[in-house]
Amino acid sequence: MSNQTNTTRTDDNWFFGHPKGLVTLFFTEMWERMSYYGMRALLVLYMTGAVTGFNPGLGWSQLEAQAIYGIYVGMVYFMVIPGGWLADNLLGHQKAVMLGAIIIMLGHFTLAIPIDQTFFLGLTLVVLGTGLLKGNISTIVGQLYKPGDVRRDAGYTIFYMSINIGSFLGFLICSWLGEKIGWHWGFGAAGIGMFFGVLQYFYFRRLLGSAGEKPNDMPEATRVKYLKWSRVSVVILAAVVALGLFGFINVDARLFAENFAVFLTVVGFSYFAYLFLFAGLDTGEKKNLFLLLILFIAAAAFWSGFDQSAGSLSIFARDYTDLSVGGYIIPIGWLQFANPFFVVVFAPIFAGIWTYLGRINLNPSYPLKFAIGLGFMALSFIVMIFAVQLAMEIAAPIGMQWLIITYLIQTWGELALSPVGLSAFSKYAPKNYVGQMFGLWFLASAIGGVLAGLLGGEALDKGLESISPVFEFMIQYYVVIAIALVVIAALGIAKSSDPAEKS
Repeated sequence: MSNQTNTTRTDDNWFFGHPKGLVTLFFTEMWERMSYYGMRALLVLYMTGAVTGFNPGLGWSQLEAQAIYGIYVGMVYFMVIPGGWLADNLLGHQKAVMLGAIIIMLGHFTLAIPIDQTFFLGLTLVVLGTGLLKGNISTIVGQLYKPGDVRRDAGYTIFYMSINIGSFLGFLICSWLGEKIGWHWGFGAAGIGMFFGVLQYFYFRRLLGSAGEKPNDMPEATRVKYLKWSRVSVVILAAVVALGLFGFINVDARLFAENFAVFLTVVGFSYFAYLFLFAGLDTGEKKNLFLLLILFIAAAAFWSGFDQSAGSLSIFARDYTDLSVGGYIIPIGWLQFANPFFVVVFAPIFAGIWTYLGRINLNPSYPLKFAIGLGFMALSFIVMIFAVQLAMEIAAPIGMQWLIITYLIQTWGELALSPVGLSAFSKYAPKNYVGQMFGLWFLASAIGGVLAGLLGGEALDKGLESISPVFEFMIQYYVVIAIALVVIAALGIAKSSDPAEKS
């Protein structure tokens, strides 16, 4: 977080009772998520599609495609950490968001080029751009509110609605174009969506005021040194990407995904350890940091199930689900916009529940809310086990209501966990580490994304027969972690240092 005064007034309630800068961030995030989820809905389908016939894909195996999907999702969220560091120390959060949006747009347009060799280059650009944008735009949301502003949690929930409106548009437009006309048309539509996001942010950035405008104060010599090493890192990354594009680097995707999951986990715990031991935090800040560590672990587990939507559940929809509606075969990706639709419907309800419970001093603690989210995730995969058993019994495609019910339950879990987690990491991040703490929040998404790819590949490796054992394993670890969170909440093991807050 920059060392600057936030000019946001507590009486600024222009946008649904919230600061006017929220409208700029709302629509920027909406278009970015339209491009991200629209492209992601096509990713595994494109990689596993037949290489001949209408709309040919890459023809890769489920194990390979799901692993690459997991690596991509993991990389997207892992790069939020260096993106947060760059914003905190060199760019400021506002400039980082602008630069990230432009790079994302270029990445999607690269994917739209109908040449297989540009596939990984496009993914790399989207990864780098998202690393600059994703965590930093969430950081700016938090900086719109002064400390103690009771609107903060509700503000993040409104912001979260923008994510789901954008993903709804992405599934609707990109899935139809990609599946019905051509994969690269869908990728191009994602780029056009991000183009609108760039324009919107450019013209309405002034509404943000000073929130996230400047990086942390530091000696000019230190800033110059950081800039030098940042440029060196970009050159090295460009060289690695070029070697990969020209076939000089060949990697076993699944082995890489396994090692990447271990690496991300080590990075996460190591950074928490660094903050505890060497960041000079006081007792209250360390107490807050322990709370965030608990939420970090739970969030990683949650996303390993949630990110099955564009992986194993997408393939289940393609291979084992009847997608006909009135004689028309709907795009596979259209099933996924059940989630953003349900979020738009239920987000105000959840926001109202938390606000009401807070007013009467009965708001559940953060660990308890996360336990509720994981409980819903476990329940969703119980539904899927019944769906798999039915598909095996009738040996024919089953109704799409099974997936819709699954997405509904997962949405309830998402609303209990994700916007609440964003709020917690904004509220309890140590001073001068806000951007990097958001990076850790998204690192949990990275770990979950890689695990989603690995678990999805295992589930689909042998068709229907291999799905249930993997889903049963996932249910078990969701339940175990949820029970642990309930115990932590009951014993008060992870409480914030703010006596006015329940943690």
